[in-house]
Amino acid sequence: MFLALLYDLVPDYVERRKPLRPEHLALAERWRAEGKLLMAGAFDPPDRALLLFRADGPADVEAFVQADPYVKNGLVARHAIRPWNVVVGGDGKN
Repeated sequence: MFLALLYDLVPDYVERRKPLRPEHLALAERWRAEGKLLMAGAFDPPDRALLLFRADGPADVEAFVQADPYVKNGLVARHAIRPWNVVVGGDGKN
């Protein structure tokens, strides 16, 4: 199943993320290499971020959230995990 992780970011996110960015990106890359994280990035302006997962359920994505240094260090004000029903794309079969 596809799941969207939405992060609401704190106002000074860009400045505060600098020392945490390598660890955050390493976590994301591990999940991408495992085929669980498909895409991720912040919106412009960077007040929110969207991470798209292919996982068995919300608990898998919550494990990512709990391991994320951005969350651990208060750069994420709140998060939401939402199942995403793909109508076009995904595995190429609709």
